[in-house]
Amino acid sequence: MADLSRDDVAHLASLARIDLSDAELDRMVGELGTIISSVEAVQQAPIDGVEPMSHPMPIVNVTRPDVVRPSLTPEQALAMAPASEVGRFAVPRILTED
Repeated sequence: MADLSRDDVAHLASLARIDLSDAELDRMVGELGTIISSVEAVQQAPIDGVEPMSHPMPIVNVTRPDVVRPSLTPEQALAMAPASEVGRFAVPRILTED
C-alpha cells in the first residue's frame, strides 16, 4: 500500500478544490492508498509487443467516399430565406456585446 499521510490527502484535495471533512480525509487516506497500489500493480504488467488501442474490440469507422455531386448554388440555397446578407443567411442577434 502507498504511504500517504492525511496531510498528503488534504493537499491533493486542496489542489483539486475539494472540501473534505475530517472523516472524509481519514477515509480517503486508505482509499487513495489502495488506488495507488492498484495502479502500481498494473504498471508491472508485461506490455512488450502489445499495441496501444482505444477500444478492446477492433472497430472500423464506416464512411462513404467523399464524392463531389451536383448541389444547390448559393442563390438557390438563399432563395427561400427570410433574410440574407452578402451571400449568407441573416439571423437576429441573440448575444449582446457585453
